[in-house]
Amino acid sequence: MGRLIGIFGTAGFGREVLPIVQRQLDHVSPEDELVFVSPLPKSPVNGVPVIAEADFLADSRARGFVIAIADTAIRKRLHLCAVDSGAEPLEVRAESAEVQSVVTLGPGAILCGHSSITSNTQVGISFHLNISSYLAHDCVVGDFVTFGPNVVCAGNVIVEDGAYIGGGALIRQGEPGAPVVIGTGATVGMGAVVTRSVAPGTVVAGNPARLIRKDRKHD
Repeated sequence: MGRLIGIFGTAGFGREVLPIVQRQLDHVSPEDELVFVSPLPKSPVNGVPVIAEADFLADSRARGFVIAIADTAIRKRLHLCAVDSGAEPLEVRAESAEVQSVVTLGPGAILCGHSSITSNTQVGISFHLNISSYLAHDCVVGDFVTFGPNVVCAGNVIVEDGAYIGGGALIRQGEPGAPVVIGTGATVGMGAVVTRSVAPGTVVAGNPARLIRKDRKHD
């Protein structure tokens, strides 16, 4: 009997991830059943059945999952619920994605087409590296971090848990022992050029990136 493989999220990113997962499953086990997972069941999306979260979590088969949802809190909740139910987080890697030597990838990573992670980099749980994004050497990335499309993150950067890096953003090179740090829960706006560390819970944007607002939870 094959596994039940669930993609959490039926919106745009879920539909972009779907073909990558389908190609991976064709190479591994054509007996696996692939579904989208949503809060409630609904009509098929791009020809793939959509089942309720509760039904996926309760299924008695061996199960694997990937979470194609950018929202950090939702992604963390779903990851914990799925793991607690006995499901296995899967790595999704496009054929054109590049991962170099001495890279540690946490469970549940999604590496989209033409993305790249270079050497001596550590990545946490459920990382999203979107289309044509680049994560350079000697970086440390926390859990539930999202890089939008066309992000460039230079070397010696720390991106803490739950940070969101918007499409087209550029994070400058840090130094050994003096990395650029993107703080926990911070948001870097689309196209921003980050020239210095970003405090936890803040939103920055522009060139150079400047503070837009601060989340009071991090005061």
